[in-house]
Amino acid sequence: MSMMLVSRRHLAKSMVGVAGGTIRLFSSATTTACSGTGAAAAAAAAAKQSTRMGVPTWTKSGAVYWVQMDCGARSAGTVALGGKDDYEEEKKQHAADHGSKPSVDNGSGNKDEKGIASYWGVGPTKLTKEDGTQWKWTCFRPWETYKADVSIDLNKHHVPTTFLDKMAYWTVKSLRWPTDLFFQRRYGCRAMMLETVAAVPGMVGGMLLHCKSLRRFEHSGGWIKALLEEAENERMHLMTFMEVAKPKWYERALVVTVQGVFFNAYLLGYLLSPKFAHRMVGYLEEEAIHSYTEFLKELDKGNIENVPAPAIAIDYWQLPPNSTLRDVVTVVRADEAHHRDVNHFASDIHYHGRQLKESPAPIGYH
Repeated sequence: MSMMLVSRRHLAKSMVGVAGGTIRLFSSATTTACSGTGAAAAAAAAAKQSTRMGVPTWTKSGAVYWVQMDCGARSAGTVALGGKDDYEEEKKQHAADHGSKPSVDNGSGNKDEKGIASYWGVGPTKLTKEDGTQWKWTCFRPWETYKADVSIDLNKHHVPTTFLDKMAYWTVKSLRWPTDLFFQRRYGCRAMMLETVAAVPGMVGGMLLHCKSLRRFEHSGGWIKALLEEAENERMHLMTFMEVAKPKWYERALVVTVQGVFFNAYLLGYLLSPKFAHRMVGYLEEEAIHSYTEFLKELDKGNIENVPAPAIAIDYWQLPPNSTLRDVVTVVRADEAHHRDVNHFASDIHYHGRQLKESPAPIGYH
């Protein structure tokens, strides 16, 4: 037994004998005034269709009934009591109202269309690239792509002077030793592991600044967006290297462990000292630049095959169609250099006794 809502049109098909009104199931809609004879006829008609009708509640505009029907549950949120034809007709009408085609089962349990008709009217938008071809990525949009600035200075280094600077510097150096031991010269897997860690600080910092902005009813100076952009950019690095290096099961397990430890450690560090946290990320990005430089050396030596660039990388960084893995590593290294600058800059702001919101964030700094 299930309770279901029905529309006036479908109820008219299944409930015959209601005088001058319409009954809804579990609805607050009222009928127009009905006579006792009409109500009795409705109850009798309902009984013939394996239904059970409650005692009417009379209002100024008529009577309200609840009706319980013996019918199977359907996946739609509000489905009429008519048969399968009525249900399909309603789906088609709904799809027409929302400008989409109804989904059709091809017999194998899959749908023969890409779009999904939704009651909420939130549907996919068709995007095209500059050459008119269809945009196939859902994880990022054409306006989020860019050309990396590969002319950035890769040799910049913040010399640690204060106690917090030195602690941040040696923390990163201590993390590099087990990484070198585990991955050695498998730079594809090394890059993949590096990006699973590098994408955490921006998300943690952005989240904490977001909560701070809400608590204090103040703007962030754009730093929430800047840090989340950094996290998303690092995640796109990971999505790219996933096409090049397929992680083994124990590497996936290592990612879960390292991410869990690093997330909580960085969260605590940021809460205690944002200037230390940003300085550490600055040094972490310096190590990333070094790792990708070594990656490029191995590619140039021929120790690693210079395969064609993944399609996702070509679209994300607006690379030429004939780009290779070397081109991808080059633009990723440039991204890391920009993240290095942003985090050292954020730490410097804190060292001057100021808050991040007091200095405009470098949004879109690539």
